[in-house]
Amino acid sequence: MITAALTFFTITQGATPQNPVAPIPGYKLAWSDEFDYKGLPDAKRWNFEEGYVRNGEKQFYTKARLENVMVTKGMLTITARQDGFQGHDVTSASIHTNGKFDFKYGYVEVKAKVPTGRGTWPAIWMLGSNIGKAGWPLCGEIDMMENVGYDPEKMHFNVHTKAYNHSIGTNKGANITVPKVWDAFHVYGMEWTADTIKWFFDGKQVFEFKKEGDDATKWPFFENQYLILNLAVGGGWGGQKGIDPTIYPSKYEVDYVRIFQK
Repeated sequence: MITAALTFFTITQGATPQNPVAPIPGYKLAWSDEFDYKGLPDAKRWNFEEGYVRNGEKQFYTKARLENVMVTKGMLTITARQDGFQGHDVTSASIHTNGKFDFKYGYVEVKAKVPTGRGTWPAIWMLGSNIGKAGWPLCGEIDMMENVGYDPEKMHFNVHTKAYNHSIGTNKGANITVPKVWDAFHVYGMEWTADTIKWFFDGKQVFEFKKEGDDATKWPFFENQYLILNLAVGGGWGGQKGIDPTIYPSKYEVDYVRIFQK
């Protein structure tokens, strides 16, 4: 458990799903998905990644396949399956807002329930919309939440820039221990301003990354970013202890996604 003092804020009561109120004063809803419909994720809000995308991961991300991503009963569920679909041993889904909605500065909140099991790697994260031009890591990456199934009670919060990233052993981040985190929904929050990024878990601040200057290799977060929700299996981090063959189907559930801005 990190030992830094935690900051608390009160979640506003009385808000309706159609008009949620920001937990931090001064923000207004700019974009959201309450998943109050059925079928595939709303095409006006989300795009799909497809294929074997990154990190040497085991899963093949499918596009618009209900078996891997479905909205029902007010919930988005991303499911990793060992089903051999189109010759791919393991399938899952990764959805993102690139091309639909990106933004600069704001407060992001996601209520989600992670799966567990050796090999799982669910995440809530963001990338700079200029990644096609700048590439990674110069585009900047904000990891609102990551969890790897071989260390299931530890929740990770990280930032990656050209100067600070895991590939050179300099990434900035924190983690907390949450007993049986997979048994319940939790609220993941991130406030991004012109000079700081703060991470929250169930209303408690768990990490802060401060701007050190105008050097884009250290602070690229003056460009728009887009949001990603995915469930990976295996890969460079998630697969470090192997993959338990009994984890399938593995379900990652999301109750809502809300983005507020001033």
